[in-house]
Amino acid sequence: MGLNGCCSCVKYLMVLINILFWLIGLTIVITSIWMLTDPTFMLSMTQSYDHYHIALYVFLAIGTLITLGAFFGCMGVCRESQCLLVSFFCVILIVMVAQIAAGAWAFHNKDKLDDIVRAAVKASVQEEYGQASMSSRTVTFDTLQKNLKCCGADGPGDWATSRFNNVDRTNIVDIAVSSLNVFYNIPESCCKEDLKDNDCERSRHLKFGGPLNTYIYQQGCVDKLIEIIHENWVTIFAIAAAVILLELLSLTFALSLCCAVRNQHYKA
Repeated sequence: MGLNGCCSCVKYLMVLINILFWLIGLTIVITSIWMLTDPTFMLSMTQSYDHYHIALYVFLAIGTLITLGAFFGCMGVCRESQCLLVSFFCVILIVMVAQIAAGAWAFHNKDKLDDIVRAAVKASVQEEYGQASMSSRTVTFDTLQKNLKCCGADGPGDWATSRFNNVDRTNIVDIAVSSLNVFYNIPESCCKEDLKDNDCERSRHLKFGGPLNTYIYQQGCVDKLIEIIHENWVTIFAIAAAVILLELLSLTFALSLCCAVRNQHYKA
């Protein structure tokens, strides 16, 4: 004998909510895999290479749990199974607690965000760009410079003391003092669009401490990247809050259905 009355309405609402969860979870899984395999995502420049991949794997795990929870929820509603509904409750509760913890950490550390991004971008310019073992990082930074129309972390001068110019970073103090009269190169992605190949090639060869060529981007990438993050900060928190409220509603519905199914079994 199936559930009826108010419980029947709750069942239909639960199915709709779980379809939404399934779509959200699948979107997170696909996006995570895409970001792991595509090196051109500019978001990867907001933190260190290792931390970025750890964050994506956590993101992928959350998406997988949401998708699994949606399956448990739909099957539990259709079969009126307490076991599946309890499984749904546990999975969504774990996801919700993880989201709240992550959101609280992000909100508490949002003032440190600028420093984290600045350190990550500087490390990419000084240590990682152009290195054979970090080819994906090179592609990402080239994409960043082209799309944001910027060069270096704080400006083109950052490349003077970069490994990209075969600089030994272990003696950076001595290098900074002894390199005042030498030339250095900057990446091709620092050149402005629609330039002739010769103009770009000449513009990439700069003198340490000398004037910058107008054919290259003058502004660093750190400020532009931080600006983009700040512009989307409120939107990210609003979406996260909406998902958490939806999860809280689904937990309430799951408990209600569990109680209804148990009472029905007792009556039977």
